[in-house]
Amino acid sequence: MPSDNKTTEHHLKVWPAYWDAVKSGAKSFEVRRDDRGFQRGDVLVLRRWDTEGHRYMDDYEFAVRRRISYVLTGGQFGIEAGYVVMGLQEP
Repeated sequence: MPSDNKTTEHHLKVWPAYWDAVKSGAKSFEVRRDDRGFQRGDVLVLRRWDTEGHRYMDDYEFAVRRRISYVLTGGQFGIEAGYVVMGLQEP
């Protein structure tokens, strides 16, 4: 958790197969371009994205909240610079 207790909530589109894996608990990480300043303790609101209709699934059941437990920045370990791998946990 950030020391200043300021937590940012990030709303992100997630393709159905990946969203289903996060929802089930099989996928406990997220890989993203680091364009939002993701920090440990921030909350991701992952919204299932309808890739055919190019829209969010509107129902509340198609949003999953996860807290960022760890951030591995790119430019090392084969991760492209400008990207992050984030560990996720239940909020």
